[in-house]
Amino acid sequence: MQCPHCQHHNSRVLESRSSEGGQSIRRRRECLECKHRFTTYERLELLPVTVIKQDGERQAFDRSKLLQGMVRACEKTDINFQRLEHIVEEIEANLQQQPKREIHSEAIGQMVLQYLRQESEVAYIRFASVYGRFQGIADFVDTLEQLQREQHPEPQYSTMS
Repeated sequence: MQCPHCQHHNSRVLESRSSEGGQSIRRRRECLECKHRFTTYERLELLPVTVIKQDGERQAFDRSKLLQGMVRACEKTDINFQRLEHIVEEIEANLQQQPKREIHSEAIGQMVLQYLRQESEVAYIRFASVYGRFQGIADFVDTLEQLQREQHPEPQYSTMS
């Protein structure tokens, strides 16, 4: 590792520890030439994922945009920020495991909805209203009725002949 002070290429590691919830390693180093101490981070290199938006536009996946949308949907619920960060990490890991490097925004929205549904019905409805581009109250009612049916399915009666 090159020293940022004298550009010498040899340094020694003084200390290593896990950082960012195990997503990176923080290392304190000392230059063998000038004795300057500096910090480096080692992270797993992620392959870029492209998101295909509803209008066909392509954008690089941005975890902060996803987290921001989820935070808005979860305002005034009991879901804490750390839980939302964990969900975003799980979604990002899922995207990294996909064989395709391009994914439609609808698929990401469905992943978010699956997580939010388990966390909070209110957050689920809020996110669905933006993601699903609800046009009016009928869209809300349809989604609420679907949630109700899935929570309390009607009993299936068999007919005997």
